[in-house]
Amino acid sequence: MLNAVSPELEDRLRAMLGPEGLPADAANFLQEPRGRWQGRGLVVAPSTTEEVAEVVRLCADFRVGIIPYGGGTGLVGGQITETGPAPVILSLHRMSAIRATYPRENAMVVEAGAVLADIQQAAGRVERLFPLSLASEGSARIGGLLATNAGGLNVIRYGTARAQCLGLEVVMADGTVWNGLSRLRKDNTGYDLRDLMIGAEGTLGIITAATLKLMPRPAEVTTALLSVQDPSAALDLLALAGAQLGETITAFELIHRQGFDFLAEAEIAHVRPLDPLPEWCVLVEIGLGQGQDAGGALEALFLAAQEAGLSKDGTIAQSVAQTQALWAVRENIPAANRAIGAVSSHDISLPLSAIPDFIARAPGRLAGIGDFRINCFGHLGDGNLHYNVFPRPGRSRADHDHQRAAVKRAVHDLTHEMGGSVSAEHGVGRLKVEDLERYADPVKLATMRALKDALDPLGILNPGAVLRQQ
Repeated sequence: MLNAVSPELEDRLRAMLGPEGLPADAANFLQEPRGRWQGRGLVVAPSTTEEVAEVVRLCADFRVGIIPYGGGTGLVGGQITETGPAPVILSLHRMSAIRATYPRENAMVVEAGAVLADIQQAAGRVERLFPLSLASEGSARIGGLLATNAGGLNVIRYGTARAQCLGLEVVMADGTVWNGLSRLRKDNTGYDLRDLMIGAEGTLGIITAATLKLMPRPAEVTTALLSVQDPSAALDLLALAGAQLGETITAFELIHRQGFDFLAEAEIAHVRPLDPLPEWCVLVEIGLGQGQDAGGALEALFLAAQEAGLSKDGTIAQSVAQTQALWAVRENIPAANRAIGAVSSHDISLPLSAIPDFIARAPGRLAGIGDFRINCFGHLGDGNLHYNVFPRPGRSRADHDHQRAAVKRAVHDLTHEMGGSVSAEHGVGRLKVEDLERYADPVKLATMRALKDALDPLGILNPGAVLRQQ
């Protein structure tokens, strides 16, 4: 059993970390982005890896839980808890340095508290690209993004956060430090602890620094919005785009008409890129090298899509401003969703070929529960859908409180039946612990528990996240 933070532990942490180590704005670390949970615990903010290690050693001595805290942008409750003994909330925001940059190696060493946008800018200053990109990049911190194996917009070309990391520095549950900040591209010396820690959500160790992969910056980036008849046509268009454009595709986003309708209903300013608006459309972005014509490549794709009967209308951005306006539509859909108020939101992934059938079958499953609107959009290129269920006009999400669990179960059951995952890019946190227990392979679950018990025998690292606290 874990203990709550005691006055003695708080005094020792205060003495060790100094005034800045216990933030005066601690209440800001106890909020969840959507306001669904109110956190609790003592917030500490070490400034070095050695201080993180000492915090962990003290918590182990007092048998107090530790919740690592990045940018606080997570949506599954991985950085906050309402139950159990009050833990230590360990914020990495004071550890935000870019430790070193190696342009010739396409590598950069950063501390876990570095904000994603700052990392992107640092890469840009040496004419490189760090391609991890998502809506919260102005506040999300790299430690949390690695801990949840974040995805985002560019997975189709560059992979998830795991694929963009070469090495890690991690404080283990006993306060020892794994110095794994390798810049090697090949290293077969035993178990891959890097991949074990990435996606573990701070339950096996606390990431304090990372070596990141950098990429060449595309000389020309162009975006197009193309209509499609349905998700099946969108999937065929993705295959056509792959055949014509290869690995130059950086994003391929599926958008339903409901997303535009919600933007209008929420009174969020946006462009109306196609008139009339199609039922479905895809946002395609490509990045090419010096001397290549990205606009021409997208125009050729559109003409081929027309000839194949896959698209009837489209627009290709002719300027940076037009590109930003098209992306603003996609990036503001989550804001519109929040304004409308979802009954239940789902971050799922499916085999690509199963997506059209899932989208066709899911409304029938929900019809047996109630009358809803559905806003389905997401990263079609990597099979990640945000399948969100909303009340009809004139009703609120509170009117469906009694149906929320059934809606979530219906969507997740169908996802599992079709070989998908109920957590594509947001992690498990505390929100989806029961889902993991319900849908995970039993051997996988048992192995995860064995790893947790071996690496964190006291159960102090992010207790209750990913795996139920025992």
